[in-house]
Amino acid sequence: MPRGRTPKGEATRARIIAGAAEAVLALGVMDTTLDDVRERTGTSKGQIFHHFPGGKDELLTEVARHEADRVLNGVQARMSPLTTWEAWSRWKDQLIGEYDRSGADCPLRILVNHLGPATPGARAVVAELLSQWHTHIRTGLERMRSAGILSGDLDPAAAASAVLTAIQGGVVMLAATGTTAHLEASLDLTLAHLRTHALTPDRP
Repeated sequence: MPRGRTPKGEATRARIIAGAAEAVLALGVMDTTLDDVRERTGTSKGQIFHHFPGGKDELLTEVARHEADRVLNGVQARMSPLTTWEAWSRWKDQLIGEYDRSGADCPLRILVNHLGPATPGARAVVAELLSQWHTHIRTGLERMRSAGILSGDLDPAAAASAVLTAIQGGVVMLAATGTTAHLEASLDLTLAHLRTHALTPDRP
């Protein structure tokens, strides 16, 4: 717990952040006001400004950190090194399962679609998360190439970007349709393309 915060104060701060995240998901960033957050959390404006002196912009940045932590504590925290086809298959199944459970409350959707464009601070949080994810994927592909599993003509950075784009596109479709079928299809096709660069027998 940061110095100077009491357990009660920390609980209030966490409640404000969670309530703001709910408001953003329900109303959108532009239409979310501090009054909406106050009503959802049973707090006063004085309490909100006590914990977030910068007002709405500071609160949205903290909401972005909160949602980024949800991503990191979810699928990304369970991402083993993506250095074998088996690891890729397990990761894809974990990802689909995570988004099946979260549905419209998907933290990646809240981050990229709602919070990313909201404030410079929130944008920086989103950019850092995506950079970490991109690095993890790219590193796995580089190791597969070095191990002779993938051919040298594969560009790991470009392939990692394609995987991330497939995920985000699938998440957008999840929000619109309520099903992960599009996310699964986009990942299946992207991973199938990766396997066209395989130098060793393909084992899904």
